[in-house]
Amino acid sequence: MADMARIDDVLDCWDDLQDELGDDGDIIPITYMNSTAAIKAHCGRNGGIVCTSSNAPATFDWALERGRRILFLPDQHLGRNTGLKMGIGLDEMVVWNPFKPLGGNTVEELRNARLILWQGHCSVHTRFTVQQIEQARTAHPDVHVVVHPECTMEVVQAADSNGSTEYIRRVVADSAPGSVVAVGTEISMVNRLAAENPDKKIFCLDSVVCPCSTMYRIHPAYMSWVLDGLNEGVVVNQITVDEDTAEQARISLDRMLAVV
Repeated sequence: MADMARIDDVLDCWDDLQDELGDDGDIIPITYMNSTAAIKAHCGRNGGIVCTSSNAPATFDWALERGRRILFLPDQHLGRNTGLKMGIGLDEMVVWNPFKPLGGNTVEELRNARLILWQGHCSVHTRFTVQQIEQARTAHPDVHVVVHPECTMEVVQAADSNGSTEYIRRVVADSAPGSVVAVGTEISMVNRLAAENPDKKIFCLDSVVCPCSTMYRIHPAYMSWVLDGLNEGVVVNQITVDEDTAEQARISLDRMLAVV
């Protein structure tokens, strides 16, 4: 997902918005935690903030106290679902396609927008469909369907509840013994919940089960290899961030941590 919002494209978008909206700009950038340090630094430099799926509504409140519009990066679905939850209508949202002039929008559409959604998504959560929810309800009439807000708007609206990974965990943990819960999120999480709640039927909405290839790069064997190297004084895959990027990214992260 982070690769869907490259800093050069975001900077071009930002310049276009400032040029076209002029004094009417007043845009607060919000980036989802699943983004690069450069994007977080851009938010830090421009009065913006980082969010998680848990605190996205609180960061929307924070941003709209400071500006008229939000530029939400990089997941359009989390942004759209959060915007709807906060009372922003679909007619007040536009999607910014970085490969089209003005993101594929007119100046008037941008002026009328309160929420500008970057055209990014999670490849796992967009696999979940309303049809899968309907099939789950047919097979299990008493099922509770809970999904992550990175799913599409249609799926979130068709589910019984939606929320962050921690929210999904609580829904399953708090359900009564014998409950049936269909979950719309990454399969490793669903398998863990099923193992931790053997007195309930917990299953993934997507029967094909598509794991997140990016998350799967963090593997116990790789972790052991890195730790063994550190014990021997060998540092592998070291990541460095330049001082300015780190400082500005920290500003946007600190703003997030200060939001109640």
